[in-house]
Amino acid sequence: MTPNTDLNIPLFERAKALIPGGVNSPVRAFKAVGGTPRFVKRAQGAYFWDANDQRFIDYIGSWGPMILGHGHPAVLEAVQSAALEGFSFGAPTEREVELAEEILSLVPSMEMIRLVSSGTEAGMSAIRLARGATGRSKFIKFEGCYHGHADSLLVKAGSGLATFGNATSAGVPPEVVQHTIVLEYNNVAQLEEAFALHGKELACVMIEPIAGNMNFVRASVPFMKRCRELCTEYGALLVLDEVMTGFRVALGSAQSVYAKSIPGFKPDLTVLGKVIGGGMPLAAFGGPRAIMEHLAPLGGVYQAGTLSGNPVATACGLATLREIKKPDFFDALSARTRSLVDGLAAAAAAEGVPFSTDCEGGMFGFFLMPELPQNYAQVLKTDSARFNQLFHGLLDRGVYIAPALYEAGFVSAAHTADDIAATVAAAREVFKTL
Repeated sequence: MTPNTDLNIPLFERAKALIPGGVNSPVRAFKAVGGTPRFVKRAQGAYFWDANDQRFIDYIGSWGPMILGHGHPAVLEAVQSAALEGFSFGAPTEREVELAEEILSLVPSMEMIRLVSSGTEAGMSAIRLARGATGRSKFIKFEGCYHGHADSLLVKAGSGLATFGNATSAGVPPEVVQHTIVLEYNNVAQLEEAFALHGKELACVMIEPIAGNMNFVRASVPFMKRCRELCTEYGALLVLDEVMTGFRVALGSAQSVYAKSIPGFKPDLTVLGKVIGGGMPLAAFGGPRAIMEHLAPLGGVYQAGTLSGNPVATACGLATLREIKKPDFFDALSARTRSLVDGLAAAAAAEGVPFSTDCEGGMFGFFLMPELPQNYAQVLKTDSARFNQLFHGLLDRGVYIAPALYEAGFVSAAHTADDIAATVAAAREVFKTL
């Protein structure tokens, strides 16, 4: 398609005149890979169509929420019925209670939950709650983990910040992050040293169990086990940020995956988003009753939101959770995701391209390097120029992956074996050119 006929180009020009960078979230930009973002007109199943009506196999799925694919009939019916009843009331609804019951039944580490509207809001509120419950100020996060764009969390985060090469964000004063301790992911010795120095001042450790904002990097079992042990020993809270992994990698979320290797493992607080909203703005944080009762109106930790527990969003999320808890759903999703990454690895090997990959449930990642990285510094060694070639090669062949090498990918229940085969075939063609 020539620039003269590509309708995405004039749309992007209009957007740039009105919206910073032409996008309402930096990860949607093509700044890192070059070119013009695709403006989506519609989506269905495993596909979306851009302004030119070109179809793409979609592996971002709204950055994770669309685990059922786009436009699932049961979800559409629930949302349409809820919309007819009203968009927002500013008062409690039964559906909020039903969604809370559903989530708590699937994630036993939580006894109470608070619904909010975004992952950033949930992460920020979990930190505030941890500080209020412990009476401490400092907390630990890990380099390359992204927990939303709250000021105190924008320190050596991954995702869009990594894409643009910023170690932190402008507009965040040093005094705001003075209590944020940033450590290397998967570094047990550094973690132990930090607790030895600051343990009695730490309110919490916040971690992505599978870091999806430096592509796909797992916390090792020894590292996660040590996080739990040290938090317990020093009276700090372990906060798992499962905005991305929650109900995406397993029905019990990533914490259930770690519980298979670490007897009795559970976090003190869990942050959720994406899948629990099914594509609508909805997130949550929760934990044991004794911690959650520090929240207003019961306790002194204030948190509020006009659209929290929105009736249309809760309908969407509830319908989504009811579908994914059906028998064998995650077995099928995991097998489909595994077939994709195995196919990509085989295609890369056949063309002599350095490649490593991993997946869990419906979440996957890959790196153009021979071994999987274990931390952010290793991730930064990825060949970005080659990734950009791969991205555009796949895009030209109707396959849409994240326009940044620091982002995980997502498979939905709507992706078919034919979709996977077409993706692998397209990738092999591109690998020949790398």
